[in-house]
Amino acid sequence: MRPVSIQIQSVMDAFGQQGWQYEHLEDRDVIRTAFEAYHTQVHLHAQAFPQLNALSVVGETLMDLEVEQEPVVLELLARANKRITLGSLEYDLDRSQLMFRITNLFERDKFDPDIISSMVHAAIAEVDRITPYAAVIQQTSEDLLDDLSVERLLLRDDLIPPVPEYEDE
Repeated sequence: MRPVSIQIQSVMDAFGQQGWQYEHLEDRDVIRTAFEAYHTQVHLHAQAFPQLNALSVVGETLMDLEVEQEPVVLELLARANKRITLGSLEYDLDRSQLMFRITNLFERDKFDPDIISSMVHAAIAEVDRITPYAAVIQQTSEDLLDDLSVERLLLRDDLIPPVPEYEDE
């Protein structure tokens, strides 16, 4: 068994500071966990790349699609990605997973816990935000898919999860 890297240890410390439960994959610079979001459960893994001082956080949720729905969902993700500054939405065709991936390069071996937390929050929020839009496509029958405007679908505010309210500390 190899020792835990400084990089993944700093990720585990950041998760601990937030009170987030996680599982460390032995002999790998990876931790994984799951979060209950507004629309879906987001499975999340964080992988450190010590040689690069990089961290990649991936949030994903299951989204089974019919073959005819896949290109429409891929268009949805491409259009949604145009509005995202950091990270990207993806669909894993082999595993039927709707995903958001964000990566950051750090200056130091010990990663900043605020940046780690922000990356995790972004992954959860983006997967949760796009899920109801993809679900509309998933629930649209094949004969109506050609009539579905992805551009107009993305304008629907009623599908966006509410912004959490935080009490002043």
